[in-house]
Amino acid sequence: MRRRKLDGVLLLDKPVGPSSSAVLQAVKRLFNAEKAGHAGTLDPLASGLLPLLFGEATKFAQFGLDSIKEYRAQIRLGVLTETGDAEGKVLERRAVDVTTNDAVRALARFRGPIEQVPPMYSALKHGGRPLYALARAGQTVERAARRITIHELEQLEFSADLLQLRVKCSKGTYVRQLAVDIGAELGTVAHLEALRRTAVAGFRLDAAVTLDDLQALGEEARVAWLLPADSLLEDLPRLDLAAEPSQRFLNGQAVALQVPAQSGISGPCRVYREPGTLLGVGEAGPGGELHPVRLLAKVARPAASG
Repeated sequence: MRRRKLDGVLLLDKPVGPSSSAVLQAVKRLFNAEKAGHAGTLDPLASGLLPLLFGEATKFAQFGLDSIKEYRAQIRLGVLTETGDAEGKVLERRAVDVTTNDAVRALARFRGPIEQVPPMYSALKHGGRPLYALARAGQTVERAARRITIHELEQLEFSADLLQLRVKCSKGTYVRQLAVDIGAELGTVAHLEALRRTAVAGFRLDAAVTLDDLQALGEEARVAWLLPADSLLEDLPRLDLAAEPSQRFLNGQAVALQVPAQSGISGPCRVYREPGTLLGVGEAGPGGELHPVRLLAKVARPAASG
């Protein structure tokens, strides 16, 4: 069967178990879509919000990958695993003698900009090989700490050896490693027992559909779950161009921003042709010029005047 050209964003509530790639392929088959991708991987252990992108929306994946994300994390104290989560082999068990006040004080040290050393079980490369491949071969290598930001870190529940948190963090944050580091700060060991993503790129989990529900729907009802291709761009400033500059923008040329209300805009922005046709993403520079960054392929060009 011929693949279908489809553009849009689907907010999926990923279940625990399958990989993000496996879920993407299952949904791609459901829609019989020609092109699909996602805006941020979730580990098999994790569940929650996974934005799936179809067609032209795949060009905006980076804006989801770079966005602030929010999670509910369940941390088990007293047990350290090889991977930092519940899927790994237990490496160490240690007594837990932690009070609620201890947890409050420890969490305060992880808020704001912090340095985090990525875990060995990650997809980062060392000498051209993923770190997880080296870890599975029994190797450990030095990893440089990376600057991340924990925007919010809220204690939701605490018992003798179980800590539940709400984490709002920047891109590049490994919540598994955060769990391990919090355990060390509390004078014990720890691992991430469960993780659920509740927000990404301005989207919330309560707007997502489960895979089971999506599979049970008919084609028309399934397509109704798709959001417009520019949904991932709503946090960016908006610029509207008239017909002539929009044509030059689509041809890959920089255009001047001459409208006073737009001249102060700088950085990435979503660009439309008046009265509202999405053209793509541009970069507004300090010189008042708008440079194309990501252009849509399927924009109807204005008819040539003659």
